Amino acid sequence: MTLRAIRAPAMTFRGDPFRLDSGEALHYWPDALIVIEDGRFVRIDDAEAGLAALAPDIAITHYPDALICPGFIDAHVHYPQMQMIGAFGAGLLEWLDKYTFVAEQDFADPDHARDVAKRFLRELLRAGTTTASVYCTVHPQSVDALFEESVRFNTRMIAGKVMMDRNAPAALLDTAESGYAQSKALIEKWHGRGRQLYCITPRFAPSSTEAQLEAAGRLWREHPGTYVQTHLCENQGEIEWVRDLFPERSSYLDVYDHAGLTGPRAIFGHAVHMEEEDFACCRRTGSALAHCPTSNLFLGSGLFRMVDAKKVERPVRVGLGTDIGAGTSFSQLQTLGEAYKVAKLGGQALTAEQGFYLATRGGAEALRLDDRIGSLAPGYEADFVVLDLKATPLLEFRLSHARDLAETLFVLMTLGDDRAIRATYIAGEPVYERDRAENFVYPEPTT
Repeated sequence: MTLRAIRAPAMTFRGDPFRLDSGEALHYWPDALIVIEDGRFVRIDDAEAGLAALAPDIAITHYPDALICPGFIDAHVHYPQMQMIGAFGAGLLEWLDKYTFVAEQDFADPDHARDVAKRFLRELLRAGTTTASVYCTVHPQSVDALFEESVRFNTRMIAGKVMMDRNAPAALLDTAESGYAQSKALIEKWHGRGRQLYCITPRFAPSSTEAQLEAAGRLWREHPGTYVQTHLCENQGEIEWVRDLFPERSSYLDVYDHAGLTGPRAIFGHAVHMEEEDFACCRRTGSALAHCPTSNLFLGSGLFRMVDAKKVERPVRVGLGTDIGAGTSFSQLQTLGEAYKVAKLGGQALTAEQGFYLATRGGAEALRLDDRIGSLAPGYEADFVVLDLKATPLLEFRLSHARDLAETLFVLMTLGDDRAIRATYIAGEPVYERDRAENFVYPEPTT
């Protein structure tokens, strides 16, 4: 048994601020004592009460000028695209051909995949992200590399091999049969191994034949508890292409629905150009959307309509995605700042409480993991981030004038970045500490 106690201001969500007043949705401890045992929260109290109940021999780690919140959750990210982040932002389809498909061919080399996976996991942790839904490449070894590194850090990752059997370079194509067989083997190898979860990953409808999409749907039905991720309604040209390729389907989403790829634990990236029928289908099937604001702005794809997605009468589960490498930052704080701007440009509003909810509990709800991550609560896995309220001179000065928690959160999501991440804890262990000489450490293996 290992016990750890942490003292700091802390916050968590107990409900959805898109539907509840912030006072009902958000709980804040101005001074909290958090007790962790064997990787899970066991008590979170006001510090005065918590200290009175704590055994005197338990050491306390104190973060007085900080704010603890659940670890950030990235609902849509491509780890192989880390090596071409910031490539000139041509339109989506040209950008895929010119940069993405070129970079992904490098992952045929297992050593290259391992090198990028190590860098990728460290960038997530530096940004305070503790769980992500990750696209690998068509190569099974790219999945192995990502999960192997995640096992070392004990992070909870959701990932899968991309499936593509058309409209991509020959070196990146599988077939309906080989994509099914390779994905099945990876499910058997990785799904449920420690904290790792497998995600069946047809890249997007234009790069998969109907036979491959149907095979992906069959694979999902055969392996309950696994995930599906793909892209949806990102770009107008892409939507027209889908219409040409699948003329018998009523919409882009109907392509996936017809193949059996909608439902709980299905995550659709982007969803920029959605009709009411699409949102209604997501609500009916329990499918989730991943909002990727920095990517949508970078490629000029359009403005996600958050208020429409979260409409009270039929709310859809929505998480926040960085979408590296069309996305331009690993930081969910920076991503939230862009999400606010996307909402404003669309004539809508995104409050700080709503933003932080999307990055924590909302992301966990989108991924159907809200019973174990995304909240500071007894019994939950102790993945959390320590936000430094004095990370930069500007942040320290501005926050000294913040009137309340809502303003503090809004300043963090408009001025914050990876420098504001003082520490990232995975299952109660500080695997990243900004001010430590060795920033990253693998936690001791559990027996």
